[in-house]
Amino acid sequence: MRLLGKLVGLLLVLAGIYFLGENIIFTTRIVGYWWRDVSAAGAVIATIAGILMLLHGRGTRELGWILVILGIALVFINGSVILRPTSLWTFFLAFISLVGGYKLITTGRLNF
Repeated sequence: MRLLGKLVGLLLVLAGIYFLGENIIFTTRIVGYWWRDVSAAGAVIATIAGILMLLHGRGTRELGWILVILGIALVFINGSVILRPTSLWTFFLAFISLVGGYKLITTGRLNF
């Protein structure tokens, strides 16, 4: 039964990511400046490294959050993200899915 709860939690987290990310468009473009390409590659590397550190354990959580924030900042510095408007309902659904899924994965229950 715990495995089913964790599986439902994972599905809810993935649904929340989908609802939150459906209005975010990442683009690539050819720019004459060499630092734009470094910024895009650095954003991907920093974000992946930060997520891995967050999942690894408690000793590396602070550095993981710093790397995730750095990756997000580099994406916006690079200028290759387009944020389309989203409805409040979609944001609410995404947030509830993420929080509910996380609670199911970590504790196995939802407390209302």
